[in-house]
Amino acid sequence: MVILLIIGGSASQKLAANVAKELGDCLCPIETKKFPDGERYLRVKGEIDKEAVIIQSTGYPQDENLIELLFLIKTLKDLGVEKLKVVIPYFGYGRQEKRFKSGESISAQIIANIIEDAGADEVISVNLHEDSVRDFFNIPTKNISAMRSIANYIDSISTDPIIIAPDKGALGFAEDIAKIIDCSCTYMNKVRLGPDKVETKIADIRCDFSEDDPDLVNLNKNEKKVDIKSVKGKEAIIIDDIIATGGTIVNAIGILKEQGAESVSVCCVHPILVNDAVLKIYSAGAKSIAGTDSLKSEVSCISIAKVIADAIR
Repeated sequence: MVILLIIGGSASQKLAANVAKELGDCLCPIETKKFPDGERYLRVKGEIDKEAVIIQSTGYPQDENLIELLFLIKTLKDLGVEKLKVVIPYFGYGRQEKRFKSGESISAQIIANIIEDAGADEVISVNLHEDSVRDFFNIPTKNISAMRSIANYIDSISTDPIIIAPDKGALGFAEDIAKIIDCSCTYMNKVRLGPDKVETKIADIRCDFSEDDPDLVNLNKNEKKVDIKSVKGKEAIIIDDIIATGGTIVNAIGILKEQGAESVSVCCVHPILVNDAVLKIYSAGAKSIAGTDSLKSEVSCISIAKVIADAIR
């Protein structure tokens, strides 16, 4: 069996250590610092092998973490690594995958190009906001899912949940989790009224994966319609890929409370959580907030080390 060298960047050191533990591989130490003028210094201190894996998220501060990732890639290739897998649990700049207005930078494409040019041989990311970002690479890429890890967490904290997607774009996540833990799910309709104003309404649809539910016998398996009363008295769990300011989540919590949800908890893959988002979400009535360790935050309590390890194997 080939022993891989695992290198954790500054943004993902604990996650890298847990992945190395899952794989039984070696964790390589690095030294990083910032000079008084703001420039970065990096040194790989371990013994280099022919195969290696870098694990480094490129969340806030995006530019610093991205530069460190590029330094790591180029340095390891220069030192003789022949096969280099780059795991980017959170892919910074990945939300602009096309030009929405004339003259805009397509940031996801630019970042993909420079990562590939630096020497990456394969890229693995976790729940990219748009899977189409993979099309910008000419090397093998994987977009793996954290939903099983999140489902296991939800199963440990709730006995009778209904999984809620705060918009239709997140419905796939809710369905995945509902299938894993055998519960119901629904989604909300989100209408953007302006740059900073979003209106969220509940949609009268649920996906129930119990084959024994008599209310669903005569319904198309892909269109299992029920009314909004499906959330009443239930433990509602909101799931999304990214929570940044938390505005959409706050709106969703209010609606679920109005509809009689017994409790509302919040889960996400990438807990960006800027501008007092945690406080806003708890103030809205959330019972708990949990994110994965794709990013370091005060709510990053769900480990994705196993799903990353499985993707590396």
